[in-house]
Amino acid sequence: MPDFPRPNRFMGFLYSVGLGPLVGRVVLLLTTKGRRTGLPRVTPLQYEEVDGAFYVGSMRGTRADWFRNLVADPDVEVRVKSRRFRGTAEAFTDAGRIADFLELRLERHPRMLGAILRSEGLPRRPDRAQLERYAEKKAVVKITPRAD
Repeated sequence: MPDFPRPNRFMGFLYSVGLGPLVGRVVLLLTTKGRRTGLPRVTPLQYEEVDGAFYVGSMRGTRADWFRNLVADPDVEVRVKSRRFRGTAEAFTDAGRIADFLELRLERHPRMLGAILRSEGLPRRPDRAQLERYAEKKAVVKITPRAD
């Protein structure tokens, strides 16, 4: 089993013992290459699948280590459910595009995302303007699987 950083160990452990199909409904494992070390870095992230691409959001915006790693090298590996694939990551910080992503997440997971938004000081069902202001500090990544 890879050595996951302490906060990520639990999800990594669940995947490693064969529970990927269960936890993979909501969480994928993203492997990036460390921008300084070149070592593989695995991060569990909530995702949305849209038209065969996988979208993940960064609550820390462009400051998240995994985000900075994939900006430096967009070649990533993804493990979702029982599937593994290589992909190309495209990062974006456009507030309108991120608000679109948040609206999709609210539609698909109203309780979970509503709780996250409330913890950030927003109403459970924010309007578009509130989502766009919130999105100004966030970042999203689209991962397109490659047919290597």
